[in-house]
Amino acid sequence: MIDDFAKEYLRDDLRWTRESLLATLDGLSEYDVRRPLTVTGTNLLGLVKHLALTEARYFGEVMGRPFPDPVPHWDDRAANRAHMWATEHEPRAEILDRYASACRHADATIDALPVDAPGHVPWWPRPDVKLFNVMVHVLTETARHAGHADILREGLDGAVASGPGASSPVDEAVAAERERHRAEVEAAARAAAGLP
Repeated sequence: MIDDFAKEYLRDDLRWTRESLLATLDGLSEYDVRRPLTVTGTNLLGLVKHLALTEARYFGEVMGRPFPDPVPHWDDRAANRAHMWATEHEPRAEILDRYASACRHADATIDALPVDAPGHVPWWPRPDVKLFNVMVHVLTETARHAGHADILREGLDGAVASGPGASSPVDEAVAAERERHRAEVEAAARAAAGLP
């Protein structure tokens, strides 16, 4: 009974978090979804591309249910670095479709297997896992990158997403309130550090 509850709970959270991630791309130009927004090149479309590979690999290869499209071998450093950004020859729609396909494949794996089904992650220190471990890992990874995406989107245009479809433009009153709050946080940080 608890196994079914845990599996459904994790699946629901994963679906919600996937939608939250995708919402951060809503209304943005091709340039804004692709451009590097950190010194390491992190970008919104690259996060989606990365998570497509994550879903395909963990719910595919790891669980003995290979994803139908090619997935780079886990120890191919160049190929695995390339999945963090989109070239000009990779249409946004293609990347979003691949993510949707990887998520459908992951959901089918979750449906088909019991939560204690065995899997194997050769790059983990304890490689023998269960579907439960994989679900927790992918949910954690997706939530982590959805948080990155929220911050990147906020930096682009001030939109804040707190769930699927929640990003919205910032009006003057909201911008003023945010600036007051930011100034309060800055003052507290300076005071705590003994700075003027």
